[in-house]
Amino acid sequence: MFRTEFRKIAAVLCKLFGIENLQLAEDIASETFLSALENWPYKGIPENPVAWLYTVAKNKAKNHLLRNQVFTEKIAKQIKYSSSQNEEVEIDLSEKNITDSQLQMLFALCHPSIPTEAQIGLSLRILCGFGIEEIANAFLTSKETINKRLFRAKEKLRLEKVQIVPITIGVLTEEEINDRLETVLTTLYLLFNEGYYSESQDTILREELCTEAMRLAALLIGNGQTDQPNVKALFALMCFHSSRFKARKNKKGEMILYEDQDERLWDQELIAKGTYYLHQSSQGKKISKYHLEATIAYWNTQKADTKEKWENILQLYNRLLQLEYSPVAALNRTYALAKANSKEEAIIEAEKLDLAGNHFYFTLLGELYAGIDNLKAKQNFQKAISFAKTQTDKQTIQKKIDKLTEVES
Repeated sequence: MFRTEFRKIAAVLCKLFGIENLQLAEDIASETFLSALENWPYKGIPENPVAWLYTVAKNKAKNHLLRNQVFTEKIAKQIKYSSSQNEEVEIDLSEKNITDSQLQMLFALCHPSIPTEAQIGLSLRILCGFGIEEIANAFLTSKETINKRLFRAKEKLRLEKVQIVPITIGVLTEEEINDRLETVLTTLYLLFNEGYYSESQDTILREELCTEAMRLAALLIGNGQTDQPNVKALFALMCFHSSRFKARKNKKGEMILYEDQDERLWDQELIAKGTYYLHQSSQGKKISKYHLEATIAYWNTQKADTKEKWENILQLYNRLLQLEYSPVAALNRTYALAKANSKEEAIIEAEKLDLAGNHFYFTLLGELYAGIDNLKAKQNFQKAISFAKTQTDKQTIQKKIDKLTEVES
């Protein structure tokens, strides 16, 4: 309940108070749950706990406004405040206003004046209801670091509003939406990726991060101003990747690589949904990286190891690299090259990348050399282990070394 309702209360209150009072909105939302913790164990859980939380949140917000006679002109105009305590302050916690507030908050938090990690951190906290410790785990850092990072980001948003460009979370113009939409999508993309491949020591997959990214993307699709082709393409990409969650790890929590996954565990409903939104995304005039990555992900839902499949994936990676180069995409392209053409050709292209310190790079080289030069394959796998950050990755790579040793013996 904290996960689902904290974010709603915080978003609505932040819309009411203004982004410069983001901390106040958080505090009132937190105090609301503290009241529940203090009351429910003794008085029992109310018949409608959500309604109870909303009532307490409204009362706390009203009490704050009544205690503080001086607040910004914006707030005064927005809520038509009167010094008379008999006049009710309207705090709208309807489903529509909650959805609108969360969307507007998403665009406000993705302001380009704050670093990407801070954008994701604030989104996790305000829009996903994550605790500081959970955010610290997601970023593999300490709670103190996250607290400082979020504090600086909030201060930046507050100061930017006054000194540079007004940052509001009211209704944005079409131009403002288009200017920020790419940053919003990048944040959701990174949020999903953090869940899809987590470098946390205790898990390889954080489904809750992926679910939150998909929920926020669905909100964008549900809004007429943000229901755009690149948004649908990103949502399709998330659907395709999410469809293989059950097949990606075994009962011990260990990662199962794509080629070893049980296709029967793939979620066909999510694959169908992804296919639908990928088709819908093709109605635009511009191809984004999300279109290309979603199409690659679609081909990966086809388990058959055919030449046609890998040639299509190779061509998609070629276009993706032309559109927006990234070392990860270049690395994945070499794997597709090996499947479509030959390992020998892929080795030449992979070694040109020279991604020193990247365990994925050395793992791929190990795969490519396996069966061609097993000694070099083992050497690369050993390098991969030395750079791997999680025990799960190290175990997965060690199994590849063990398999080569078995073949040799």
